[in-house]
Amino acid sequence: MSTEEKMNIDERYKYLRVMKKRYIKADRKMKGELLEEMETVTGLHHKSLIRLMNSPLRRQSRRRERETTYKADVTQALWVIYESLDYICAERLTPNLVWMAHHLERQGELRTTPELLEQLGQISVSTVGRRLQRIRELIPRVRLPRKKPNGRKLTRDIPMLRLPWTITEPGYSEADLVHHCGPTAAGHYMCTLQMIDVAIGWSERVAVLGRSFLVMEDAFRRILARLPFPLLEIHPDNGSEFFNHHLLRFWGEIVQGVTISRSRPYHKNDNPRVEQKNSTLVRAYLGYERLDTVAQVIATNRLYDKMWLYYNLFQPVMILSQKEVIREDDKPARVKRRYDDARTPFDRLCQTQAILPEHRQQLEVLRDSINPRALRQEIYNDIDRIVALPGATPGTSENVHFTLLKNLEPGGDLPLNLTFNRTPIVEPDSNSA
Repeated sequence: MSTEEKMNIDERYKYLRVMKKRYIKADRKMKGELLEEMETVTGLHHKSLIRLMNSPLRRQSRRRERETTYKADVTQALWVIYESLDYICAERLTPNLVWMAHHLERQGELRTTPELLEQLGQISVSTVGRRLQRIRELIPRVRLPRKKPNGRKLTRDIPMLRLPWTITEPGYSEADLVHHCGPTAAGHYMCTLQMIDVAIGWSERVAVLGRSFLVMEDAFRRILARLPFPLLEIHPDNGSEFFNHHLLRFWGEIVQGVTISRSRPYHKNDNPRVEQKNSTLVRAYLGYERLDTVAQVIATNRLYDKMWLYYNLFQPVMILSQKEVIREDDKPARVKRRYDDARTPFDRLCQTQAILPEHRQQLEVLRDSINPRALRQEIYNDIDRIVALPGATPGTSENVHFTLLKNLEPGGDLPLNLTFNRTPIVEPDSNSA
């Protein structure tokens, strides 16, 4: 019999149970003929078939279970690293187990041995996925409502395009604004300006009160000051908060060397990376509640400062590396995507020429000094404090000037004190008309 035609063990037992009825009633000569027939059909040895004919023909349970390859210490280490990285998927987690175990050991969160590190280096993605499947099922997924872009005459000269996924140089960023208005859009409320770099997944977030040019310019200045690589192109949607005379003058005259493009109206997938991160890095933390006070904006920016450290220095991301369109007869075409190994945005940045050596050393020292597990807990504590803050009194307006960076008290959180200024900014002459 060929390999494809061989019986599996359940089929073999079923066949032998049928033949056993004839075997018991047969005489000596007939039993020999039946044994030859069964030997031909099943491929078993003559003596094995005799033993089976005298047995109950029921599969016996394993007397001794196979030993577990990965013991409890591996599971415990997986859990600590999994929690420290905020429950990311197994594909992003597995390539980063060893270096994160070393890092958490230096921070006092984990104790390792050479055997443990060896097993963390050889464990497969599927095994990690099985170990952490129950925990991942408890994490809720939040979907964002669709936001319709607004086309205007001012944007006619701004090219409509989609940033290609083949970009390998940092500096090309998608931008979007997330509204924290709750059930009503009346009055002033907080928004989150988010920028995501296409090539390395670097993320920036700033909370603003309202959508005026004053707060939008202040938010962009915060981002440009602490961005460790030059910004080459910004790609938002068609919202008026991005495209107005004041902001276009800001990008054209004050900020030098930055190209502005925009997505097509009603094409949300023209900004796929920032739209995805709006869900995972904004809505997943702050939800859909209304936030509309100066205190809430300041507290949210403190939260975003810690998320700047956590997601850029510790959270590995996967970048699309290959895309193949598969066409089959009588079937719609489908796209097969492949992603590279998960690495943190900072590690990806260090593999390019976009970061200066002194800035890289500064961020490496900063990362070595941070406990990611403790930082994650601080992030969730900050969320509880933001939720506990009271909202604005109906009918009153908050002073947005109190949220601007220049009006805040000195001695802010770490990221605000990191100033790289890689994008040229030319301040206008105060004495000019």
